[in-house]
Amino acid sequence: MRKFISLFLASILFLFTLTGCSKKAPAPTEEKSGGGASSEASEQNDNSLQYILDKGTFVVGLDETFIPMGFRDEKTNQIIGFDIDLASEAAKRMGVKLVAQPIDWEATEQELATKKIDCIWNGFSISEDRKKNLTLTEPYMDNNIALVVKPDSKINSLADMAGKVAGVQGGSSGAEAIDGNVKFKSSLKDIVEYKDYLTALMDLETGNTDAVVMDATMARYLITEKGKKFRIVDEELLPEEYAVGLRKGEIKLKDEIEKQLKAMASDGKMAEISKKWFGEDVTKIK
Repeated sequence: MRKFISLFLASILFLFTLTGCSKKAPAPTEEKSGGGASSEASEQNDNSLQYILDKGTFVVGLDETFIPMGFRDEKTNQIIGFDIDLASEAAKRMGVKLVAQPIDWEATEQELATKKIDCIWNGFSISEDRKKNLTLTEPYMDNNIALVVKPDSKINSLADMAGKVAGVQGGSSGAEAIDGNVKFKSSLKDIVEYKDYLTALMDLETGNTDAVVMDATMARYLITEKGKKFRIVDEELLPEEYAVGLRKGEIKLKDEIEKQLKAMASDGKMAEISKKWFGEDVTKIK
């Protein structure tokens, strides 16, 4: 009898095992890409614009020495500049107050991540790394990374920098441009990093470096508007574009900034601001 019961239980267990194995595994969840359900859910969870509207301020992070994009005026101690005027007008049209917040340029992404600032709007160059880590608006202005030298310098090309010392601002697009040009970088005797470009240019004047790798926009303004004794080498290191940088995924705020910039381009306000700083309309948003 005991043997019969044991065989009966074994049969039941065997059938149960077969039944369990015959069940189909649940189908894997299909990942949705642009336009799919997950994209829609992500957009619904994006409160970046509402966050700005609710707190009533729009905090722009900048390097306060980046003339003429955003810098501290020596006479008034106020932060002024082309980008500041653009951001201020955009903030006014959004119904919020602009706050210009100087930051350590080498910690821009950290400042964004911790919400100490709402965006980076200060001659912020588009790069592949920044595309991966941030949300960027469409470009509003062209620029290039160039060599800036003293007027009597014999440096007239990138090749002429072989065995020479280059200065650059740490964490800048100029530093990225050097890293991205292996041939140019390997030809240099040394690279000296500075906290800001004004200090780098002072060292160039005293002969501690042979050239400064920097934004041509800033260099051109210093030469033409401020009478600084420098020269921009014709051969550029890298063409680039300026955009506004936001936290990754902040699409609604990006769209709102672009909307305001396009409105400013349409009604002539952007051209007015550009002519104030550059004498002509150098913007590219239509």
